[in-house]
Amino acid sequence: MIAPDRKISDGDAMVAASPQVSDVEVAGEVAKLVSYVVFLIVAAGLYVAAIGLPVSRWEPLGAGAFPKLVMGLLAALCLVAIVLSARRLSRWGVPTGWAARIRAFAFAHRLVILVFLAFGLYLAGLRTLGFSIATFLFLLVAQLIVAPRDRRTVVTALVVAVVFSFGLNWLFAEGFTVFLPRGLLG
Repeated sequence: MIAPDRKISDGDAMVAASPQVSDVEVAGEVAKLVSYVVFLIVAAGLYVAAIGLPVSRWEPLGAGAFPKLVMGLLAALCLVAIVLSARRLSRWGVPTGWAARIRAFAFAHRLVILVFLAFGLYLAGLRTLGFSIATFLFLLVAQLIVAPRDRRTVVTALVVAVVFSFGLNWLFAEGFTVFLPRGLLG
């Protein structure tokens, strides 16, 4: 209990009113906030892409009605989650040494981050390069990111990349008569 003659600052009142939060909980909340922002960006992008879907004569709402509804709801939920998470973090305050922890986290998870960046570049280049070339480059780079680099793993990575890019394209085109994106390069 606080003695009646002791002066309480606003900071003391805030600490006394909120429960003690560990740095792990703060880090988890920051990770959630980042994921909410990423999902919001993806939902907004997919909503914009759904706007361009064609409208049918027989269906007045068009092909993009359901995707726009789902992405709009997802974006709204993400906005609510972002606000709640930001409010929670502002109540908790900034943990000590957070910049060093972020650098340590990024270094510890650098392979995952690099593979996700390579995947993003793959998706961005898929339409321009076509399925075969983009998939070949992605698989080769992803394997070289996670595997030790010696002659055997490089040869294995090249074989796997060729089989699962050009081989899959051939299988779909000749076996299933399904043509994967050819791209501007062929």
